[in-house]
Amino acid sequence: MSEMSYIAAIDYYRQHQQAIQDMLSSILTGIAEQDLFADSGVQKRAIQSLYERYAFVELLYTIDLHGQQCSDNLSPSKRQERLGGKGRDRSQRPYYLLAQAKPDEVVVTEPYLSSINRSLCISASAPVYGPEHELLGYVVLDIDLASTVEFLMGDRNRRRFGVLFKTVYSLIALGLFCVVGFLLYASFSELQGMFKHGMTEHIQPFGVIIYLTLGLAIFDLAKTTLEEEVLMHKDIFRHSSTRRTITRFIAAILIAVSIEALLMMFKAAIGDGEHMYEAVMMMMSAVGLLIALGVYVYLGAKAESTLHRINNKV
Repeated sequence: MSEMSYIAAIDYYRQHQQAIQDMLSSILTGIAEQDLFADSGVQKRAIQSLYERYAFVELLYTIDLHGQQCSDNLSPSKRQERLGGKGRDRSQRPYYLLAQAKPDEVVVTEPYLSSINRSLCISASAPVYGPEHELLGYVVLDIDLASTVEFLMGDRNRRRFGVLFKTVYSLIALGLFCVVGFLLYASFSELQGMFKHGMTEHIQPFGVIIYLTLGLAIFDLAKTTLEEEVLMHKDIFRHSSTRRTITRFIAAILIAVSIEALLMMFKAAIGDGEHMYEAVMMMMSAVGLLIALGVYVYLGAKAESTLHRINNKV
């Protein structure tokens, strides 16, 4: 549940490029008034009003016909109140060049890295006309791309609980790691007893192996939980993300079951064979689980590929 990666944000932009451009066009068309060039108070009210409705808005400023910035960069963020920018030459910026090529339209740039917070953003500019319909300049709006995607996908409310979710998953992973520590302590204690007293009725090598194997399985489960739910960005709108998580969890269980089945076979082979049937059935269960996982991964990938082709055709 970390921040959306650059690749995921750009991929979503490609899929919903027209929707994003239409949204920015409607936003800028609604605020592109000549008062923006005459009154800084109007600019501040405009950026605050936009931010109340669209949390992905980052900067608002105006440029003249020659690409010179007419106003300071206005941001709804308190820590970015005094960004300056007035008088800067923006004549080589992509949004100005696009505006020159299409002076009567709202233009939107391709995604690029923001120089302010190093996140992916896009800029849109709209022409501003005077009372005689003369072109006064352009109003420019910078937006955060990842936040825009979340807004369009209806994911904003879930993100508000992100800290809570991360905290709960972190505590669960921490508890699992504590269990792993206890199992390692128990296994090394038994191992020490073996070296000191030799193998007895209460101290057997299989006990050490079982502790270590169980610790390995639980550690892998805790590591998967921490990576999938805390450290990595999880896209709930993509089946591939869910498939990856399920695959990793099932793989951890599969490894543990396989090792336990193998241990039972070894114990049965050197003993009286009492539990050989249970060992074989456990191994068959591991094989069945592996086959089921392979079918699930194959069908999931095939379904996602088909859906991707359908979306591209649409």
